[in-house]
Amino acid sequence: MECRRARLLLLLVLLFFNALASLAAKSYYDELQVPKGASEEQIKRAYRKLALKYHPDKNPGNDEANKKFAEINNAYEVLTDKEKRSIYDRYGEEGLKQHAASGGGRGGGMNIQDIFNNFFGGGRRAEEEEDKIPKGDDLIVDLDATLEDLYMGGSIKVWREKNVIKPALGKRRCNCRNEVYHRQIAPGMFQQMTEEVCEQCPNVKYEREGYFVTVDIEKGMHDGQEVIFYEDGEPIIDGEPGDLKFKIHTAPHDRFRREGNDLHTTVTISLVQALVGFEKTIQHLDEHLVEIGSKGITKPKEVRKFKSEGMPLHLSNKKGDLYVTFEVLFPKSLTEDQKTQIKAVLS
Repeated sequence: MECRRARLLLLLVLLFFNALASLAAKSYYDELQVPKGASEEQIKRAYRKLALKYHPDKNPGNDEANKKFAEINNAYEVLTDKEKRSIYDRYGEEGLKQHAASGGGRGGGMNIQDIFNNFFGGGRRAEEEEDKIPKGDDLIVDLDATLEDLYMGGSIKVWREKNVIKPALGKRRCNCRNEVYHRQIAPGMFQQMTEEVCEQCPNVKYEREGYFVTVDIEKGMHDGQEVIFYEDGEPIIDGEPGDLKFKIHTAPHDRFRREGNDLHTTVTISLVQALVGFEKTIQHLDEHLVEIGSKGITKPKEVRKFKSEGMPLHLSNKKGDLYVTFEVLFPKSLTEDQKTQIKAVLS
């Protein structure tokens, strides 16, 4: 028994010094730039902003950005897992390692939780759920983006009007909650009662304000993807505003049609070109020219694929394909001499 306690004490000392060393290191909360008591929604919000900033596709060849991206992903994985976050908050990274080494708290052996339970007794779990903060309504706006913006990236200015909370005269009831108390109804007999208790807060009012929002369109975004402006939705008194979400849709284009990551277009050629071949280019969405000519025979409705001339894949350097459908323009009429010549050539 004494030997076991000595081993446990030694392990605790090692953990203590490791915890001291880790204080100098950047914590997972620092990595995501959130306070220690941040809600899961705050963590997700912060992660999304940082992940977009440090994504390898946006920082090609930047080792520092790649390292930062890996660090914020690791921090996000821990802080959005209730069990891992609880262990990290109490025992740091070393606690997570011990937790993983013991099979994630399952199976045989003594894990880090058991060690502290043995020394300090009981090990009462310190999982305190935060009071749910009321949140205003999310506002979803359908936004048509041009094929050019979706191909090259761009931005759209949108006029936005919303209610804004402003100070007002007087006081109001706020932070209302139900408090339980006991009332004596007879000697030795008590009745449990509930009473609503409120505080007095400065009064507020809603005022309508308008401003421009710049929506950034990223290359290769798909229909239905959202650009989110956190806490820019509908406000709510004594709570957090909702989010403003722009749902992206591809606007119709006069020359190209999009299907996923591919582009489709139709090109009309003459009957002579269809028979003897032709040289031809088409102008792409960024104005570069694509050679679509042929030296052979082109059949009506024939479709040819031009690799990597389609839409860029979102957050990638790859592209889809371009499919060109050829329409053959036949003459409306032929003279007898023309018919004779054609018969002579084709017979």
